[in-house]
Amino acid sequence: QVQLAESGGGLVQAGGSLRLSCAASGRTFRINAMAWFRQAPGKEREFVAAISWNGVLTRYVDSVKGRFTISRDNAKNTVFLQMNSLKPDDTAVYYCATGSVLGSTDDYYAAWGQGTQVTVSS
Repeated sequence: QVQLAESGGGLVQAGGSLRLSCAASGRTFRINAMAWFRQAPGKEREFVAAISWNGVLTRYVDSVKGRFTISRDNAKNTVFLQMNSLKPDDTAVYYCATGSVLGSTDDYYAAWGQGTQVTVSS
């Protein structure tokens, strides 16, 4: 199976930036697409961004377009989420996930990270 280890979460002021990382280990030969989801208190988990195996195709939820950038380093089996111009509404637990096919719903992904807290203050 694949294990995911996340890092980079924390507290930042509105307008600031954070970069999340998620490193995959184990049976990484099965990894194709990678994605980020987030869940705020009292809300459902929502799709944020995804990237294809070769990094050519990306997909974002409308609320983060132009502010967030997803990328990957296949040599290190790592996916990144660069978050700029952060807003208080971005506050959530962020999860990374892996799957065979790029998709925007969680049923596309078989392995999940533990989640990392991102808090954006006004």
